[in-house]
Amino acid sequence: MSKAVYIATTEPDSGKSIISLGLMQLLLGKAAKVGYFRPIIDDFEPGGIDNHINTVSTYFNLDIPFSDAYAFTRSEVIQRKNEDRDDEIIGKIIEKYKAVEERCDFVLVEGTSFSGEGTIIEFDINVVIAKNLGIPAILLASGVGKTLEGLVGNLQIAYDTFKDKGVKVLAVIGNKVLPENVDLVVTGLRNQLPSSVLVNAIPLNPLLANPSVKEICDSLNGKILFGENYVNNQVNGFSVGAMQLRNYLKHLNENGLVITPGDRADIILGALQANLSANYPAISGIVLTGGIVPEEPIQKLIEGLSEVVPIISVKGGTFAMANRIGAIKSQMYAENTDKIRTSISDFDKYISTDALAESLVTFQADGITPRMFQYNLLKRAKTHKKHIVLPEATDPRILTAAKLLTDIDAVKITLLGNRELIVDKMGKLELVLDLEKVDIVDPVASPNFEDYARTLYELRKHKNVDLTMARDLMEDVSYFSTMMVYQGHADGMVSGAIHTTQHTILPALQFVKTKPEVSLVSSVFFMCLPDRVVVFGDCAINPNPNAEQLAEIAISSADTSTAFGIEPRIAMLSYSSGASGSGEDVDRVRQATEIVKRKRPDLKVEGPIQYDAAVDLKVGQSKLPNSQVAGKATVFIFPDLNTGNNTYKAVQRETGALAIGPMLQGLNKPVNDLSRGCTVDDIFNTVVITAIQAQGI
Repeated sequence: MSKAVYIATTEPDSGKSIISLGLMQLLLGKAAKVGYFRPIIDDFEPGGIDNHINTVSTYFNLDIPFSDAYAFTRSEVIQRKNEDRDDEIIGKIIEKYKAVEERCDFVLVEGTSFSGEGTIIEFDINVVIAKNLGIPAILLASGVGKTLEGLVGNLQIAYDTFKDKGVKVLAVIGNKVLPENVDLVVTGLRNQLPSSVLVNAIPLNPLLANPSVKEICDSLNGKILFGENYVNNQVNGFSVGAMQLRNYLKHLNENGLVITPGDRADIILGALQANLSANYPAISGIVLTGGIVPEEPIQKLIEGLSEVVPIISVKGGTFAMANRIGAIKSQMYAENTDKIRTSISDFDKYISTDALAESLVTFQADGITPRMFQYNLLKRAKTHKKHIVLPEATDPRILTAAKLLTDIDAVKITLLGNRELIVDKMGKLELVLDLEKVDIVDPVASPNFEDYARTLYELRKHKNVDLTMARDLMEDVSYFSTMMVYQGHADGMVSGAIHTTQHTILPALQFVKTKPEVSLVSSVFFMCLPDRVVVFGDCAINPNPNAEQLAEIAISSADTSTAFGIEPRIAMLSYSSGASGSGEDVDRVRQATEIVKRKRPDLKVEGPIQYDAAVDLKVGQSKLPNSQVAGKATVFIFPDLNTGNNTYKAVQRETGALAIGPMLQGLNKPVNDLSRGCTVDDIFNTVVITAIQAQGI
């Protein structure tokens, strides 16, 4: 179930605040603690605060510090994009969002406002953020200046873009629509969008569209002379007082703003009296132009009035100030509670709130993005820190990964080898690894060496291993590190940067052994594709598994998938889909599929199935129309090692996917193998998943 929703717009001045305020009011009636988060905000002055965050948090009294409610300012994002640091942007947004999510029952995430530099890339950024956070979206656009076809087309394109990127759109809203066109907009959108998408339109409300006296004063750098308590008065139009008072009084409008030179005492006093008179409309305020303030007797007269609307003084001329006032775009702000209440009222009136609340509660994400997957891995590792031994301590990649892991306090590390050689290697690499945070153990000099050798002898004497042979074997770092895990002196082991797979896992097979319910050790890779994470198995251990073994690999891989937050939908891969093919190889996959269904009827499994039918929804529906897996598989079981190993490497190299693993399945304690061509990132990620395995998944 989703714990958040993303509000996104297609343009500036769309009236996004009405959705944020109305939705926050709705959510606070459904959840005990609701959070508010903006991934990217406009730049603000030192010591200042973002207006959107201040408005929402102040009005609803949210318990969230300003610094926690956003990730980046606009200029910070532009700088990082110019430096090709996009991963850093998404990484920090995920981290800050998750910190808010952990403290709240639900989080309202508000997208960017399309103001200032960089607006051309904002729409795409919002899609990417929503996708990586794994949350559904609500889309809106303004009807101001658009035809019906233009508004509907704008929202249709936005919907298609979010959908194509894998972001579920719950609702589409046309905002600031002429009242007489509301039904037309709703009908137009319903004709273009799936029935599962909620469609609404909100009419243009002059009270929300027009600025307050405070906004006008701030925009003109004005000075408040009188009536400061009423600066939140809404302005419903303006008129210039340049004629004689008797003629100007005819031009006053309800809640209108009076603009007049500061030396026109007759207009000033006449407007104030008209505001108090039952025979004339009330005014919202007075703007005095030219930098002129009324003379002292006039000021004294004004001070003595029982009620005074805001009077502000500005430096510019009357004509210039009138033009600037006409161009002001109104914004919501915390002090203008009348406008906030009006926004919430309009939201409740024109939005299908019950249906929207139901959509939010029942939404479930289809998958997880690579960045969120990696974030979750690291978070889980840090939550219950484990002790991992790395036996290949003189390899530069191992040392670099060890530094990264200890710097972020993800795991406790033990390095095996001669301390002087390790320190010398670090010096040559100019690597500053805090040796106070890691253990360095020389196997031969270890006080545990003799005990380990005797333990190995007892475990393997039935295989003709004597004590001398056990001591010789224990000098091997693979045996020593595996024995550390077996004895509980370490929680897991990662090796293979230098040694072969057989060298790495043979000790584990000999005395760590498999879990009681498992007869086969197998492996999986977590394939971090551009938009999702899937599981490939077995790509590292078993050359030619029979049907029973294939079934066990599938079941183990499904359990691993579930443990790491990926819903398992198993594709038993072959060169044929369904009943269309025959032959020894395809029959073996078919038989394995039936075994999985019999042993684990709770699992969604399809086989035999071709790779394209497993990943492409259209192909899958055409070949296997009633399948729960076709077109949306998350766990791919390859028929043999040759196919699996080559496929994962092809996908990795051709798509730029990150392959995390291999992770071994079925052992009593976690021991994992690296490829000799592994990178520092491969080692880092494998250590992290080993630590999570050690937590008892």
